[in-house]
Amino acid sequence: MATTKEIVQTADWKTEKHVPVIEAEAKLKKGEALKVKVSVGKEIPHPNTTEHHIAWIAVYFKPQAEKFPYHLGRFDFSSHGASTQGLNTSTVFTSAEAAFSFKTEKSGSIIAVSYCNIHGLWESSQELIVE
Repeated sequence: MATTKEIVQTADWKTEKHVPVIEAEAKLKKGEALKVKVSVGKEIPHPNTTEHHIAWIAVYFKPQAEKFPYHLGRFDFSSHGASTQGLNTSTVFTSAEAAFSFKTEKSGSIIAVSYCNIHGLWESSQELIVE
């Protein structure tokens, strides 16, 4: 039986176009909101066609010393050039990027998972220190 550990891939986003990029400050003061931007294809553009695209990015926060993460959001990207006239005939394309903010009183890890319709699940994380 397969587990997510066996199917989720990781790499450096600077050399692999499928890895989600997390852009957020590494330190946060208690009570402040942290602005987070997630994207795929920052350094190396990812294709955005009907046949090959990023379908979604999900973001979690796992506080230190807690067992389970909090699901912060899921961002779906639904327009990749398809229309009633056929594949790649539309001029509407959504980009695989999203921004949001959240608050926490604890340090921990921000985790992003992206899904490419051809190459599967990809993950990255960034540590957050709350002072």
